[in-house]
Amino acid sequence: MNEPAVRFRDAAVRVGDRLLWHDVDLEIPTGQFVAILGPNGVGKSTLVKTALGLIPLAAGEAWVLGEAPGNASREIGYLPQRRSFDPSARIRGIDVVRLGLDGDRWGFPLPWGAHARSARERVEQVIDLVGATEYATRPVGHASGGEQQRLLIAQALVRRPRLLILDEPLDSLDLPNQSSIAALIKRICTERGVTVLMVAHDVNPILAYLDQVVYLAGGGAVCGNPSEVITSGNLSRLYQTPIEVLRTSDGQLVVVGQPEAPAHHADRHTGQPLR
Repeated sequence: MNEPAVRFRDAAVRVGDRLLWHDVDLEIPTGQFVAILGPNGVGKSTLVKTALGLIPLAAGEAWVLGEAPGNASREIGYLPQRRSFDPSARIRGIDVVRLGLDGDRWGFPLPWGAHARSARERVEQVIDLVGATEYATRPVGHASGGEQQRLLIAQALVRRPRLLILDEPLDSLDLPNQSSIAALIKRICTERGVTVLMVAHDVNPILAYLDQVVYLAGGGAVCGNPSEVITSGNLSRLYQTPIEVLRTSDGQLVVVGQPEAPAHHADRHTGQPLR
């Protein structure tokens, strides 16, 4: 239980002829909620794909749940980047969740026997856990963005993973839904002891729930408590240019400096809350 859920040592990743990041050292303690932050294009999604064993390291070492990346996939729940379901999608929410349990098998699940009962109970339990019981039997295309995201989180949880990896699960959601999903993820982390590694653009909706952050920029990374990592000194060092981090009266972090404020989308401007 004292072993980190995810550990990188002197890790580097190359995409084509570009060294995306290098000399990355990080440890994600078991049972913590950790966000991966940074500007577009620095390799946030690449980092989680490396942890999943989908992208090899160019240098260094990595361990995930005590094994080489890719060897513990049955104990990892993964929610990749996505777009909303088309409104015409007729598959029910409960069927979407069930795909996380047996979607990798050929043919149709048997409608009888102890295995079928156990699977049905597990699907119902995880739907209840994420608060989606009310709309789980409706077509998923009729669900709101926040409701769809709860169903997809349930899908990632249905095999009872020890590690939950979420790639930008709050993207395209409004602020109330971002906050409610962040609170749900923290509750799962706390009550179920699941380690959560989440890629995010905007730290503000999740800041109150985080145990640690990993901030990627300039080919390097820093990892630790949010108040220790998101500082003027750390970001100035990563960007190799003066950057100032301020905290507003309502607790939001604001980054001021050049280049463009860290982790903003391209159409947003410097001096806005940290993205």
